[in-house]
Amino acid sequence: MSSTSPAPPLFAPVLQPYVARQELAGAVVLAANRREILGLEAVGMADIAGQRPMLPDALCWIASMTKPITAAALMMLVDAGTVRVDDPVEAYLPEFSGQWLIVEGDAEHQVLRKPAHPITVGNILSHTSGMPFMSALEVPTLDRLTLEMATRSYAITPLQFPPDTRYEYSNAGINTAGRIIEVVSGQPYETFMDERLFGPLGMTDTTFWPSVAQLTRLAKTYRPTADGAGLEEAPLAQLQHPLDDRATRYPMPAGGLFSTAVDVARFCQMVLNDGVYQDRRFLSTAAVRAMTRKQTGDAVEAEYGFGWDTANGVFGHGGAHATNMTIDPRRDLITVYLVQHCGFPGAGGNSHGAFKAAAEAWVDQQGQ
Repeated sequence: MSSTSPAPPLFAPVLQPYVARQELAGAVVLAANRREILGLEAVGMADIAGQRPMLPDALCWIASMTKPITAAALMMLVDAGTVRVDDPVEAYLPEFSGQWLIVEGDAEHQVLRKPAHPITVGNILSHTSGMPFMSALEVPTLDRLTLEMATRSYAITPLQFPPDTRYEYSNAGINTAGRIIEVVSGQPYETFMDERLFGPLGMTDTTFWPSVAQLTRLAKTYRPTADGAGLEEAPLAQLQHPLDDRATRYPMPAGGLFSTAVDVARFCQMVLNDGVYQDRRFLSTAAVRAMTRKQTGDAVEAEYGFGWDTANGVFGHGGAHATNMTIDPRRDLITVYLVQHCGFPGAGGNSHGAFKAAAEAWVDQQGQ
């Protein structure tokens, strides 16, 4: 009877020095191509004080990595012909009719006028609408309003700049996309996501409300200590607690999801494979191409598609607690980097780049 030794880790060794120097609490890293997972590894601790190691199935708040997932759901409706990206948002949400634009203003006054054209679905997906990051009602946390209430608060908030003229990162825009999904599909946004994406893709750990069991796998968040010499636990202050409370917490299309590396990889594999996962088509090739190419216009320097950062044929998205997913079609490579950090001491912020470089070098070597 023979046995084989487990394969040596491919990527964790490059992260271990950051953990040893207390610059990184812990991380789950994954590399995949369009067909399979090439490596899934964990390093460090999910809970330093509790001595709970980071494991490959650790649950993390992926924050703004939710944006491309929401964009994909909306593009399903574009594929179905029930939404058009060139349509004004007010065609689906009448409360946006007659929005105002700030021409000038300070703490004492504002001068308003009508924009040259209403904001479009494409504008809200590409952060070129002029909508602010959030409305004044989204305090103290970002998940305290229903989507209907949130979008009504955006509709009465003046635009910060004329649509199409600038890029300004806007949770409000992507949340509005989530509300369009609700209105057009006739389903709650979270139900549409479960039935059309998470369930069929097998993303069983992806949710806005982690269960009691899932919360035992949630990695804690860390930040630099006051002297910058180490790490201390930090609260997840952007969301209300308890996280499993569906009565007072609402889904946030711009940044509310919790997930695991494998679940994120499944979504990325579908996108990398032009909308197909395990022989099931989720999106048309045209929809994927629209999402992953620059949609910010020639006059805007920032390169952003519909829900994705785009540059030089590579696209991806990060999250507030330093998580990241990146797709490199030329290399046929997906990288997923899950940590829970609001800031790093020392050189800890370089850990993501070190992992990506190791994954790219490994894939390039295999192709030689």
